[in-house]
Amino acid sequence: MMDLNTIFSESRLGKQSDSRVDQQRTAYQKDYDRVIFSSAFRRLQNKTQVFPLPGSVFVHNRLTHSLEVSSVGRSLGAMLGQHIVKTYQSDLSECAMEFYQFGLESVIASACLCHDIGNPAFGHSGEDAMSAFFRKNASGLKPFFSEAQWSDFMQFEGNANAVRVLTHSQKGKIEGGLRLTNSTLSAIAKYPCESIGSEKKQLHRKKFGFFQSEKLDFKRIASDTGMIQDTENPLRYFRHPFVWLVEAADDICYNIIDFEDAHRLGIVEHKQCYDLLFSVVEHTGNNNLPLIEEKLAKTADKNEKITYLRAIAINSLLNEVVAQYINHFDMIMKGELQEPLFDIIKSDNSALQDIANFSVKHIYNHRSVLEIENAGYNVMYELLNHFVPPLLKPIADRDGFDKKSLRLLPDNFNYDGETPYERVMGVLDYVSGMTDNYATDLYRRIKGIDIGMRI
Repeated sequence: MMDLNTIFSESRLGKQSDSRVDQQRTAYQKDYDRVIFSSAFRRLQNKTQVFPLPGSVFVHNRLTHSLEVSSVGRSLGAMLGQHIVKTYQSDLSECAMEFYQFGLESVIASACLCHDIGNPAFGHSGEDAMSAFFRKNASGLKPFFSEAQWSDFMQFEGNANAVRVLTHSQKGKIEGGLRLTNSTLSAIAKYPCESIGSEKKQLHRKKFGFFQSEKLDFKRIASDTGMIQDTENPLRYFRHPFVWLVEAADDICYNIIDFEDAHRLGIVEHKQCYDLLFSVVEHTGNNNLPLIEEKLAKTADKNEKITYLRAIAINSLLNEVVAQYINHFDMIMKGELQEPLFDIIKSDNSALQDIANFSVKHIYNHRSVLEIENAGYNVMYELLNHFVPPLLKPIADRDGFDKKSLRLLPDNFNYDGETPYERVMGVLDYVSGMTDNYATDLYRRIKGIDIGMRI
């Protein structure tokens, strides 16, 4: 069972822990600021959440989604931190008391900011395209790699890529990547295992959480934050206790807010949206229903009604998540829980089930969504096809086109002369970091769809 006194750490990859002398910000507040000011985070503003940007109607992108998840996560961290201090005070060290009172909320907020930072352009469609490229070209590519390395490519995973984005030192840059605390890095690891250890029937192995290139770093992160090792070969751990809060914050936001976006776009009718969101609140046992109904009756604007209900629903679900975390606390600390907290809540809330079913049928399979996912799949596939084969050829065998292709690869992503795995990882760093617009623009230019000089 994990120990509340040893599951957090201010240590960072690439440097020692921060000095506490004259420190105006905690290490965990610095994590938040470092993510906010990072270029990887800024690029999320032009990565699709669900819907392509539809003219004048504002819907969420990855950046606004991540900021909202972080806001929800901060509240969850603060609420649970206060519970831990109140309930386990006699078991906590002075340092632990301070962390749960003031630090946990920043860890969860920072991790929530990062939860999508490894996702490529076009979301899951982009991930699928990157995996498909290697799968469809296996005969020519697989001999270059070990089994574990090839497994990384065959099932490209945004969660693992997030760890790489946050920790990898590109050529010419500071060691340790963003140099976040190991507490924050542990909190984003939903699937703390290597790719060859993934297993869909086990929640903590359903996907994978780190590439071979970050395996040693992840071992240090896990050791530093008291994670329980599942198996050594393949390397697998049970989830860190903080992960459950980050996951729940994400689940709350995309279930409720994607539904709100669909209302703004006219995909879901107002009455249906209103009734389902109100029912979510009812099922959570909110004691302020008369007051809520009174305020809704005084509000004429339909979008404002939905906005208010969305806020009430999220607040009600916050309380539900904390209650479920407390109910399953021992299982979480032992690594035994095998169901996300939001799924536990949803199983007893028919309105959440109805929203999920509606979303799959009418939102995630809406024509505009399918069109951009199909287009994005082709864009990402062709970008890899442009860079990977030439980079794996011996230098002496590259023709003029190969050389021109590789000149488009920025120097800090070009690991020519290193191992085949490192070379390909550099390409994946470049392509996965692209925004939707940048990827589409580059694709159009290299395919000859747009021709002309640009400075």
